[in-house]
Amino acid sequence: MESANCSYSRGYGIMDRWQWQWQVGLHCKSFFNSSLSPPYSKPPSSLSLRHKLRHGTHYLPPESHSLLHALHVSSRSGDTHLAKTVHATLLKRDEEDTHLSNALISTYLKLNLFPHALRLFLSLPSPNVVSYTTLISFLSKHRQHHALHLFLRMTTRSHLPPNEYTYVAVLTACSSLLHHFHFGLQLHAAALKTAHFDSPFVANALVSLYAKHASFHAALKLFNQIPRRDIASWNTIISAALQDSLYDTAFRLFRNMQATDAFRVDDFTLSILLTASASLMEGQQVHAHAVKLGLETDLNVGNGLIGFYSKFGNVDDVEWLFEGMRVRDVITWTEMVTAYMEFGLVNLALKVFDEMPEKNSVSYNTVLAGFCRNEQGFEAMRLFVRMVEEGLELTDFSLTSVVDACGLLGDYKVSKQVHGFAVKFGFGSNGYVEAALLDMYTRCGRMVDAGKMFLRWELEEFSSVVWTAMICGYARNGQPEEAIYLFHVGRSDGKVIMDEVAAASMLGLCGTIGHLDMGKQIHCHVIKCGLGFNLEVGNAVVSMYFKCGSVDDAMKVFGDMPCTDIVTWNTLISGNLMHRQGDRALEIWVEMLGEGIKPNQVTFVLIISAYRQTNLNLVDDCRNLFNSMRTVYQIEPTSRHYASFISVLGHWGLLQEALETINNMPFQPSALVWRVLLDGCRLHKNELIGKWAAQNILALEPKDPSTFILVSNLYSASGRWDRSEMVREDMREKGFRKHPAQSWIVCEKKINSFYPRDRSHPQEKDIQRGLEILILECLKIGYEPDTSFVLHEVEEHHKKIFLFHHSAKLAATYGILMTKPGKPIRIVKNILLCGDCHAFLKYASIVTKRDIFLRDSSGFHCFSNGQCSCKDCW
Repeated sequence: MESANCSYSRGYGIMDRWQWQWQVGLHCKSFFNSSLSPPYSKPPSSLSLRHKLRHGTHYLPPESHSLLHALHVSSRSGDTHLAKTVHATLLKRDEEDTHLSNALISTYLKLNLFPHALRLFLSLPSPNVVSYTTLISFLSKHRQHHALHLFLRMTTRSHLPPNEYTYVAVLTACSSLLHHFHFGLQLHAAALKTAHFDSPFVANALVSLYAKHASFHAALKLFNQIPRRDIASWNTIISAALQDSLYDTAFRLFRNMQATDAFRVDDFTLSILLTASASLMEGQQVHAHAVKLGLETDLNVGNGLIGFYSKFGNVDDVEWLFEGMRVRDVITWTEMVTAYMEFGLVNLALKVFDEMPEKNSVSYNTVLAGFCRNEQGFEAMRLFVRMVEEGLELTDFSLTSVVDACGLLGDYKVSKQVHGFAVKFGFGSNGYVEAALLDMYTRCGRMVDAGKMFLRWELEEFSSVVWTAMICGYARNGQPEEAIYLFHVGRSDGKVIMDEVAAASMLGLCGTIGHLDMGKQIHCHVIKCGLGFNLEVGNAVVSMYFKCGSVDDAMKVFGDMPCTDIVTWNTLISGNLMHRQGDRALEIWVEMLGEGIKPNQVTFVLIISAYRQTNLNLVDDCRNLFNSMRTVYQIEPTSRHYASFISVLGHWGLLQEALETINNMPFQPSALVWRVLLDGCRLHKNELIGKWAAQNILALEPKDPSTFILVSNLYSASGRWDRSEMVREDMREKGFRKHPAQSWIVCEKKINSFYPRDRSHPQEKDIQRGLEILILECLKIGYEPDTSFVLHEVEEHHKKIFLFHHSAKLAATYGILMTKPGKPIRIVKNILLCGDCHAFLKYASIVTKRDIFLRDSSGFHCFSNGQCSCKDCW
């Protein structure tokens, strides 16, 4: 019983294991009771059995046990013809043999012949509970809705009471469906009424259901009510703690298990603890415990160790473990693929994938997700097409990965094809795929299409995931008012459940628009709902405070977090970079390494960028770090890493070295690399290299709207206004649209958005009069409008009108009018602040005696008494 529970906790089907043991037992009985002559002391092959069954010369008499043996051989060897031959033999018999029919159904399912299994089941005159449970168990992993329908047919039409295995199968189906927790509650009540809750199988399945669809605390309460706990019960509740990122709780439960029930730790317990380890030291302690118990060579523990050292070790540690494993399974190989993808070694990951002796859907999905993680959307699409052409099993994870790949590509036509494919193959009603499709449309900038999808789904049962995806889409596409409105509507109607996904998404939105008050309210609600210890939510809270300019609050939340991961530390580094604190970011980098946290690709993008914002020129240190990525940290530099390094060289005026670095790159430089070089040329006014960079950008991204704007601006800057207008007209004809400049300011808990020359605000007249007065006062103390930032062929006085009505100036004026004297003004801008607005806000801080904080695409500008905190501004 204990081993059966362990197999359930590992995710294997209870009925599959039970049927297999039953068949093997019958086979052994027939084998030892038969009077076999010496030449037949070994079981025959599936081909031999099939031949003898078909031609009437049987290895054993054509009794049930010999046919059961043939089915066992069929399932072990994957011989579908042998199973069909047994089926034909069974049809010739006069009497009904339900046991043999059930075994044949199970064999068909193991051979992935579901239509054959279903036809056989429907042909049974009186299927019993085993017949139903065998089919329900299969459907619970593949077609959960059908599993529930079949269960209802069993209990209402056939009037068969479920056994413990039936309960486990149906509860597994409920766990996989978003909207069927209430059905699981009914099953809980039925299990209590029929005393099936006394079975550890059923109790563990219920704990798993509560952990997934209710909360960890509800699952823990149910766990404490289990009358007969086993090792699988403890493994289930520890896994539930891990699912909610409650790593400390997982270890505390482990200690309670040893103190109360005194169960011996098994391989699955250790693999859970390795996943729960939040630092190198914790994982090494679990590793040592495994060695002490003699379990370090166990397959599950070895797989867990590979997964752990993929996060906290280096590629050498992982390769050493892999090479030392005497036994490997498909999980082992898949873990190696995951590890290489995590380290950014895509080619090595593909090499391991090609060498795998056996592949399953998880293996392919791992490669798909790895491509997306490494921003190789095109390669992910190619692999998905291959999976479809080869008839491989597709899961909802496969669909969400390819949808994410479409989001990376931003290709509208391909996204439509993928959407049609998802609907055609029955994934259109899956909540996670729905959310991914909606997210894909928003990433492609097709908010109208996303809105139509959203409204269509509104007629059906909605999930919080879909609402959250739509809210994030509005925020991503510069529509914060719509995002906030939808959030409030969803909360009031009960459509948006404040789970970890919704909380993290809304905190991200508050950070994006700089809505500090609302961010604090959500933070309080998170604590009240018990989500304060969730790692993902904690990371979102830290990020929100940094983006809203509240560094002290961000650091306080970080200090109170019970556990951290690499995302936490990356958030800490990027937050300090946002506030242009490069030296502090480097100090955090040293602290992170001291804590044993393994850096990833994102970490190096950030930490290399930190050398742009240091008080001293530390280019030599930056160069050494960049060169050590491959040799010390086993992370292959990508285009983003080169872009970060070149931006450092450009910032400190080493433009020639930056150009040489680009020429020596091991792959084709991306447009991003040339853009950061162009930015360095702008800063140091190097027109020669700047023109070369601009030409390469135009060649690489001829259809990008920002490229059209770049070309137009280059023509405008040189006075070639006719050419500039021709480029913009060409852009309009091709349907390309650049997001306009936009500035936000939150006043009286309301978001106020401004565009250049915007006259749509209800208080537009007051804003215009206030801005005129503010400009006059700034002119008196030295402000000189710089009309070079107006790239339109108009008269000089018209250029000044354009310049005076930039969105940042309008937002700043509104903030000054609407807030009390002495209060700071906080503005968010979606693109880089222009040089004239930068100069204007310096003088405005003197005239109004206000601190003005503005966050643009480069980070924070803090204007105070005519000074700006940034070092590389205009």
